[in-house]
Amino acid sequence: MFTPRTIGNLHRLSIIARSYHYVQGQAPSPKLREYFYFIDHQGQLFLDDSKMKNFTSCFKEKKFLDFFFSRLRMNETGRYMEDFPYLSPCGRERNYIRCDDLPIVFVHLTDNQDGSTSDVLSYGYAGTKQLCINFEPDKVCMLQETGRIYHPADPDVGGVGLIKSCIAIAISKYFDFENGEYEPPTHFTWQGKRHVLTNSLLKNLRMITRDRNVDSDPQNDS
Repeated sequence: MFTPRTIGNLHRLSIIARSYHYVQGQAPSPKLREYFYFIDHQGQLFLDDSKMKNFTSCFKEKKFLDFFFSRLRMNETGRYMEDFPYLSPCGRERNYIRCDDLPIVFVHLTDNQDGSTSDVLSYGYAGTKQLCINFEPDKVCMLQETGRIYHPADPDVGGVGLIKSCIAIAISKYFDFENGEYEPPTHFTWQGKRHVLTNSLLKNLRMITRDRNVDSDPQNDS
């Protein structure tokens, strides 16, 4: 079971510039190969050692993305756990992952205004059902320190996912701040219904942010 502090410690790599010591496709044992990936804050997947990380260089093949993201989990292998805290295993291959914020980035939100079906968040850019979860309006959470918006995600990957910035901007107008603009929003209106926000993700998110700030302080490296 990963505590908020554990998750926060795992994320410090996104702040500190490091030299990662690996070779893509290396074989630490005869029946094992290792590869290294990076997920940016838009949810795009890259080889970690790609010099240019933009839309032209990210992975786009949907079958691969579905396979890769459906196997996301915490890295408990004993190898590269600090620098690459997530893993997507594939048979004899280990795909280690680090990220800009979180490994799950919700990149699409349906808006079923007729209420016939539940609204859905999807991640991974594969467009498959297994990379979708039901949107829970009362559980969206804005982190005031960054302005980023989050939603519950698969507990196997920390239980929190980032909502892509373009979606976050679009839905930010639906927040109400009854405790003032410097406090987390208290309500969220979706499909004409005003939801009281649980803000249940705040503790985890603030722990992550605090540990990032602590670990990025140069004095901690002395």
